Parts: sequence; C-alpha cells; structure tokens
Amino acid sequence: MDAVERFFQYLAVERGASAHTLKSYRTDFDQFMAFLSRRGVRRLEAVDSRTIRAYLAWLHSQRVSRATIARKLAALRSAFRFLARRGFMTRNPAREVGNPRLPVRLPSFLPVDEAWQLMESPVPATVQGRRDRAILELLYAAGLRVAELCGLDPADLDRFQGTVRVLGKGNKERIVPVGDQALRALDAYLARRPAGDGPLFQNLRGGRLTVRSVHRIVRARARGAGIARPVTPHTLRHTFATHMLDQGADLRLIQDLLGHSRLSTTQKYTHVSADRLMKVYDAAHPRAHPTGRPR
Repeated sequence: MDAVERFFQYLAVERGASAHTLKSYRTDFDQFMAFLSRRGVRRLEAVDSRTIRAYLAWLHSQRVSRATIARKLAALRSAFRFLARRGFMTRNPAREVGNPRLPVRLPSFLPVDEAWQLMESPVPATVQGRRDRAILELLYAAGLRVAELCGLDPADLDRFQGTVRVLGKGNKERIVPVGDQALRALDAYLARRPAGDGPLFQNLRGGRLTVRSVHRIVRARARGAGIARPVTPHTLRHTFATHMLDQGADLRLIQDLLGHSRLSTTQKYTHVSADRLMKVYDAAHPRAHPTGRPR
C-alpha cells in the first residue's frame, strides 16, 4: 500500500492531477482492492489479466456503464504502469486487457437560437443574478471546463486584451479570448461583486463556487429560459466548439482553445457538423431522397 500511495503522490505532484481526478482514481482503486479482498487476493503482485477481466465482468454484472468501466480500467492501467516502472511489480497486468467497446455518442449541444435564448434570458438585477449571467456567457464564449471556471480569480481576467488565463488539466495554462458580450456581463457582475481579490465567482458567503453549484445554476437558468433539453456546463462547452467549427474555425485552433492534448479528442465535433450537414443536404436537395422532392 505504500507503493500505491506513491502512485497517488506521483499523480498529484508530477502529473498535476486535480483534486477531482485524485478522488476518482482513489475511489476506483479502493473498489478494485475490495474486489480483490472478496476473492482472497492479498497482494497486488498476484493480480494478473484474468483477475482484471473478472473484475470488469463483475462491474458489468452490477450494471455499471461501459464508459464507467473503461474509466476504471484506465485508472488501473495507469496505476499498474507506475508500479511496474518503479519496480514494485514485474509487469503491468492491465496492459493485456482491452477496453470495452463504447457506443459512438455525438456531443450534446444547443442550436444557435437556443444558445441565444439562454444568454438573453432575463436574470434578477442582483449580484447573484449578474453572476449567473456572467457564468453562462463565459462558459459559452470561452468553452471552459466547469472546474476551470470555478478556479478563476479576478487577476486571471485581462479586460484590456479581452482574454482569460485558464489553468487546465495537468496544470497546463492557456489564454482564451473572451467575446464582448461575456466581457460586458463580467463587468456588470464585478461592479456589484464585493471588493477584494478572492475567487472570481463567489457564493453567498464569499467563498469559491463549487462545480456542483455551477451545474445547479446552469440547469436552473436553462429551465428559466424555457429550454426543455438538459443543459449542463459541458453542454455549453460542446456548444462553443460546435458553433465555432460550423462558422469555419480551424480544428487545431479549437483544440488549443479547449485545451485538448490530442487532436482526436477535438475531432468528435467534426462528426457533429457532418451530421448537421447531412440533415441540411437531405432536406434541401431535390435528388437526396426517393420521392425526388425536398421535404
């Protein structure tokens, strides 16, 4: 277990993993250790690929989704890779286990009219109302992850340049442009926000807003705007990327703005645009369907 603690220290210090990632990895590893205990396996050195496959099968029997199983396997693979490289184990048994096949899911996003409807929906002329409007505008204008937004301080906002400095995954810093509408919303909020440094987005007690609180704010404001579909902070991130791509932005530029380490992660938005393109083509072209008439 000392070796396992070294792995978590490595994640925190050398990899710069967020508190959320550390908590998820620890929860996944503790669940795996409990599974080993039930099977009478007392030492990690005794774990082989069959043990891990049995664990994945047990997760499946518990109706755990394939995406969650894949995430748990990735956590085990990362931990065992570290232990093998540092000499605590002779090999990485998780390396021999393939990922479960995941269904292809297109990112959920808002059409332009619904995004406009959400941004323009009235909010109370209170500090909380203006804060909520600034949150919505910034999520959509900059495509931030919700944890990135919660971690912002006033000093991260460059009003003159029209940018925000973001600390992303792995403590990687990036500068993201912010549009005029979002800047105006931020100005309106900061004019009413209590003076001082502290976090940019504060709760009623002046503390930093949590990820859960921002999720709740976005859901409530979407319902108040009359949007029926579920809306989360990540929906606005997807909406930002999709609308940028639809308007001709370069895929690598969107990759940089989103803070993706791999272009393949950003390429999922090309599927969204291709899907929209086919719908427009099918509806508009007279020879696109058997009747020979546009629908």
